[in-house]
Amino acid sequence: MEYKSNLKVAVIGAGQVGSTFAYALLIRGLASEIVLIDANRDLAEGQAEDMSHGLPYVRPAHIYAGDYADCREADIIVITAGAAQKPGESRLELTRRNVEIYRQIIPAIARYTTSAILIIVSNPVDVLTYAAVKLSGLPSRRVIGSGTSLDSARFRYLLSEHCGVDPRNVHAMIIGEHGDSEVPVWSLANISGLRMDDYCAQCGKNCPQLRKEEIFEQVRTAAYHLIEKKGATYHAIGLAVLYIIESIARDQNTVLTVSSVLSEYKGISDVAVSVPSVLNRGGIQSHIDLPLNEKELSGLRRSAEVIRETIRAAGL
Repeated sequence: MEYKSNLKVAVIGAGQVGSTFAYALLIRGLASEIVLIDANRDLAEGQAEDMSHGLPYVRPAHIYAGDYADCREADIIVITAGAAQKPGESRLELTRRNVEIYRQIIPAIARYTTSAILIIVSNPVDVLTYAAVKLSGLPSRRVIGSGTSLDSARFRYLLSEHCGVDPRNVHAMIIGEHGDSEVPVWSLANISGLRMDDYCAQCGKNCPQLRKEEIFEQVRTAAYHLIEKKGATYHAIGLAVLYIIESIARDQNTVLTVSSVLSEYKGISDVAVSVPSVLNRGGIQSHIDLPLNEKELSGLRRSAEVIRETIRAAGL
């Protein structure tokens, strides 16, 4: 496995998500150069200066505020920029606003690089991943949405809390839309190789089916609750994006549920949807063909149609 030690990462959007990710990236020591780009130049400069003051405690790195020209020679570009939903604004209205923002951002990036891997974090992430592919002209394997990587992490965490085991030993995933139509893959969920139903039979809690539905509902609505409590979510998604970047930088062939434009995946094409994907230095190497049960497959296809309808309504 090849590790690129002089990694350059550009972060478009220096708000809560972008700065939290950049801070995590700095602490991990993966990148030697981090540039923050934001429409609010003062914000980007302030974030970069604040983080730079901590450089005596981490690996050497150059972190600074820049503009789109600084995307030149970037290995990875992380886009967190986007509008927040206004009171009374529909999801489609928000989508249209963010698509218009991407119509400005993506061509600005493309003027300076055609070799970087794009990581899309802005919401709705599936629609904007699709938009980034169409607006950049990059191959779909090099435009990756954070997708349901965070949803899958939430799923694993909640299962680990319920079962009383380390979340790193829980293997479970959410696929489809990063949103209300997402699909839990219960049929393949396991704890260290033991299917959930078999594990539950051993643990003695005798959980009813309803408990599974409650756990998934907590996953599906987690962002709503966090936004209500603290206004935004940024810590966990910052770590999720860091993990995606590390998988690419270290050429790890890591399997993550990220969003990408699919081609004939279980009959799904020309829409960005999250499915388990192998990530390495080239971006997405391949998608894993899951043996889904009938309910899960139907849910995945329905979720893809929800995204497709939003893409059409947004004028893409």
